[in-house]
Amino acid sequence: MTRIVVAEDESLIRLDLVELLSSEGYDVVGACGRGDEAVRLVVELRPDLALLDVMMPGLDGIEAARQITENADVAVIMLTAFSQRELIDAASDAGAMGYLVKPYQRDDLVPAIELAIARRRELADLTESLESAQRRLRDRALIDRAKGVLLDRYGMSEADAFRFLQRNAMSNRRRMAEVALEVLDGTAELEGLN
Repeated sequence: MTRIVVAEDESLIRLDLVELLSSEGYDVVGACGRGDEAVRLVVELRPDLALLDVMMPGLDGIEAARQITENADVAVIMLTAFSQRELIDAASDAGAMGYLVKPYQRDDLVPAIELAIARRRELADLTESLESAQRRLRDRALIDRAKGVLLDRYGMSEADAFRFLQRNAMSNRRRMAEVALEVLDGTAELEGLN
């Protein structure tokens, strides 16, 4: 079930929004009327999505969105009575994944939520893929440098150096990059070579 924090300074609108979201099957885990409180609730409750009014006391919704997206893996949708291009651009720059102008229709809210959640998942998947690719690249560089040390210091061929690192990693149940790092920093216990 999608968990949501609602931040809307007008209490009647906030209550209506919470009721609407609950009736649509969402779990509203927190609701407040201040931007700074919204940031605190998101950090504390770790929802999937935050619905933020643009104009709120404490912190405005744009700044709250910025702080939320910088510190948590949470989709943000802005709710506002204002449709000026500058506000839309500021919301986008702050990391918002959706922007609804009041009075919004019930039929507009659910698709906006689902789209923002899907975008958040796509972004998380892309970030994970990028981190994995960067880790593999760093590992490959370590392994190549360690092979160079084994070639220079022990006169191995490149294929023999690779097999040596691979065998040591497998026999000790470690990653090749860990063995390579030990070869590079001189702490490796390399059987038959020292």
